[in-house]
Amino acid sequence: MSDPKALSVLIMVPTLNERENIAALLTELLALSIPALQIVVIDDQSSDGTAEAVERMIRLHPQALRLIRRQPPPGRGLAGREGFLDALKSTAQYWIEMDGDFSHQPRHVPQLLEAMKSCDVAVGSRFVQGGCDGRKAAARRWLTLAANFYARGLLNLPVADVNSGFRCFSRKALESLAPQSLKSRGPSILHESLFRAARAGLRIREVPIEFVDRRGGESKLNGLRLGAGFFWVLKMRYLP
Repeated sequence: MSDPKALSVLIMVPTLNERENIAALLTELLALSIPALQIVVIDDQSSDGTAEAVERMIRLHPQALRLIRRQPPPGRGLAGREGFLDALKSTAQYWIEMDGDFSHQPRHVPQLLEAMKSCDVAVGSRFVQGGCDGRKAAARRWLTLAANFYARGLLNLPVADVNSGFRCFSRKALESLAPQSLKSRGPSILHESLFRAARAGLRIREVPIEFVDRRGGESKLNGLRLGAGFFWVLKMRYLP
């Protein structure tokens, strides 16, 4: 296949109140040696000025950056689905999604693209050789392990880090997911899309990454969102 780094790449960054991080993140992504890189920020009705910070960056880089201001209802899953559909309307051959808080480090983007030479979906993984969860809070790390064990086992997914939101898809993979019919409203879209990819027989490869604490701001994960995610995974298993 063609070298992924020589083809068009679109990076999608879903945001909710990431004003402290987003400008610096976009700056680091734009500094990567990826020709004709396009970045779209899908802002989920932030109240802290995230969208305005992105608009200021767009004035500096109008050819490379775009902003989608989401309309209600909010939700990580709804934002992800909108990102998938937006990617399919573009000419991009590879689509990367990543968080906007620096827990997913831009330096790993080239590694994901390199992996696409031999797969349809590349997953940035904490749980393969060479990867690590570098967050300081042990409780967060253990919670991630428990949630990962639950979703991976229930959905029988051939991936060590099923909770990873740092992934690269080929256009073929995006089309196979039928994103217009994705049902998850929250973070469980990560599991739903991976479940569909595995069920479609797509080649999935994990790439070791270092997952770190967010650089600024506060995590959006709480007990309510976590419980909702567990429910959606259970629903996927028994009501696909």
